[in-house]
Parts: sequence; structure tokens; C-alpha cells
Amino acid sequence: MKKLLSARFSNGAVHLTQLILRVGFGGLIMIRHGWPKLQHFSSYAPQFADPFGIGKTPSLALTIFAEFFCGGLLVLGLVTRLATIPLIICMSVVIFMIHKADGMEKQEFPILFLLAFVAILITGPGKYSVDGAIGK
Repeated sequence: MKKLLSARFSNGAVHLTQLILRVGFGGLIMIRHGWPKLQHFSSYAPQFADPFGIGKTPSLALTIFAEFFCGGLLVLGLVTRLATIPLIICMSVVIFMIHKADGMEKQEFPILFLLAFVAILITGPGKYSVDGAIGK
């Protein structure tokens, strides 16, 4: 009980928390969102949003890059901070452009994901990562 009320922390706990954040949000969430889009690219493309006016297909490709490929980099902890940038942009587009008029019902999860990716950007990959192993 004393430990639960303490503000103290250990480096091991911080590194484990960074691993949980990376694997949870990168793998369990983002890769799972990007994989169906990658698998069924041709069926998603005609109906996909085009918030920047670059075309539906390029918009879908950028989303897949962020969700699937950058999500995979997060799981590995490889170029972690760099990989969070497309994810932060993707979630910002979802919040402020795609679902801006939909209210909190549609924005709640993208906001949660955005906060997690910002936290990963700030804290880095942690010791239990490829970046940590190669000393980046």
C-alpha cells in the first residue's frame, strides 16, 4: 500500500511503461487499424477521405504508412521518435478535420491515441527497444 501512494519510481518501471505504451498503441491499436486498409487498398481508396486535396489514393497511402508501418516501428522501438510524427499528424487530421463536427463521441479515441503518441515522442523508446539496444 505504501508503494501505491508513493511518488517515487524506478528506471525499470519507466522503461517497462515505455514498452507497454509502444506495443499497446503501436501494435495493438495502430497496426490493427492499418492492416485492413493495406489488405483491401483498392476497396478503401474510392471512399477514403481526402482532407488535403491530394486525392483519395495518396491520402489512404499516407494513412497506411502512419498506421501500419510507423505502428510497426513503434512496436520494435526503431526510430521511435521519428515514427511518432506521422502518427501524431494522422491523429490530428482525424480529430481536427475528419471528425471536427462529430463531437467527442468520435474524437475521444483519436485524442487518446494522440496523447499517447505525444508522450512517446517526449519520453522516447526506453531501454527495451531497438533504439535502446543500439544506443540511439
